[in-house]
Amino acid sequence: MRADRGLFVVFEGGDGVGKTTQVSRLVDWLAAQGRPVLRTFEPGDTPAGRQIRALVLDPATGDLAPRAEALLYAADKAHHLHALVLPALARGEVVVCDRYVDSMLAYQGAGRVLDEDEVERVARWATGDLRPHLTVLLDLDPAEAVATKIDKDRLEAAGDAFHLSVRSHFLALAARDPEHYLVLPARRPVDELATAIRDRVATLLADLPR
Repeated sequence: MRADRGLFVVFEGGDGVGKTTQVSRLVDWLAAQGRPVLRTFEPGDTPAGRQIRALVLDPATGDLAPRAEALLYAADKAHHLHALVLPALARGEVVVCDRYVDSMLAYQGAGRVLDEDEVERVARWATGDLRPHLTVLLDLDPAEAVATKIDKDRLEAAGDAFHLSVRSHFLALAARDPEHYLVLPARRPVDELATAIRDRVATLLADLPR
């Protein structure tokens, strides 16, 4: 299911691939075009979500049962859509979100070695099966990204095999639905990436009333 009003654009990819930079570039361009835009992220962009984010990412939390971790992420997504995303789409805005369902499928499904179909059913139920009009996947070998970070959160510190599995699953999700994905090598020049993303979004905006 895709929203019949507004435009829902999601950025996905492993840790350290440059999503924040490209989200900022796109949001700035949309604002310059006079488009009403909501910039948001998961997990944590609501008061309840901030508490969930602290639980799932703080190293002090220690081990969490994989199913518990997945359910916490699902709870954040359900409330995030209810509180922020769906109201903005109903107003006809462009919603630009840093991480969404694909991150749960890649990190809690493939990465935590839970049954991927079960994780997807939970994620789709939590979000009412709302799917982005476009997912921008910034792809990079984890050895060039998360492995180079010094202060790692719980997921960033999960190990090489975990992050390789996550990357592989992101790519598999994109291959499953190429019409709604834009896969870009994350180490291309920042301006070149921003232009490719802007051009793809511009084609979607053509059908969106001002």
